[in-house]
Amino acid sequence: MMPADEIPLDIRRRLRWLPHLPYHTALGRRGLAAITLIGSFFQFKGNARVKAWWVHHGNKGCKVYQPVDKRTDAIMLWIHGGGYIGLAASLDDQFCRRVVEELGITVVSAEYRLAPKHRFPAGLDDCHASWQWMLDHAAELGCDASRSIVAGESAGGGLAAALAQRVHDEGGTQPLAQILVAPMLDDRTALREDLTREHHYIWNNQNNYGGWTCYLGQEPGQAEVPRYSVPARRFLLANLPPAWIGIGTADLFLDESVEYANRLKEAGVDCELVLAKGGVHAFHGIHPEAEISIPFWDSLFAFSRRTLNLA
Repeated sequence: MMPADEIPLDIRRRLRWLPHLPYHTALGRRGLAAITLIGSFFQFKGNARVKAWWVHHGNKGCKVYQPVDKRTDAIMLWIHGGGYIGLAASLDDQFCRRVVEELGITVVSAEYRLAPKHRFPAGLDDCHASWQWMLDHAAELGCDASRSIVAGESAGGGLAAALAQRVHDEGGTQPLAQILVAPMLDDRTALREDLTREHHYIWNNQNNYGGWTCYLGQEPGQAEVPRYSVPARRFLLANLPPAWIGIGTADLFLDESVEYANRLKEAGVDCELVLAKGGVHAFHGIHPEAEISIPFWDSLFAFSRRTLNLA
């Protein structure tokens, strides 16, 4: 973990205003629920450039974003973060709008049940239901199901990686790529005492231990975990979709992200790894216009354009 003074000043200034909640405790989870509730009153409902609406299916549903002036039939399934224990699709309005406006594609943002009330596989099942809804309704949306990307951030990045694995094993229509932003991939990170002793902004290793425990229904690092519950535990990675993995070097998930990227490459999977020096967890959302955020966003969009063959 780099010293705090190596985190860019513009990022550090934003961090001063963010709450530091013990998300691994019941009190912290109530705080996440409060943030989600407050955010729901201010969620994006559409404007002159982007349409947005909710679709209810299965146990949860999804939020759809689409450009008013639609230029491409490509589509993305996006999965929000929250340590598997909090937040909601509507809190990622800013990201989804930016993707729609920048790329001109349709975005389907999955809502999913949260731990500890709903442990694995509930969250992944809900994301899979949104994936299937997206495929089934692609034509109605004016989209081509074969031109899709699955993507997510933090716990959503972990769910995106797990979904890519599950869809691969099931067969059928496959995503062209997976985009994993600061993904939460490996429960064994929670056992690293060296990381527990370090100060990580936004999401520390105590939170990480609690999040994985709530999600798995057992303490992290057990010899056996359910299939698809911990993406980094998968042994065979060959033939998974090409990947873009982006993360800041001051993020708790740095080591597991780098390791997963290297394992994908060793398995013959095309993988682009982007490291933002000094970036804390979610830095690109905390300050999208920061000096380190701009090239991070640019790389994500460039990868998406190449993958989807966008002009």
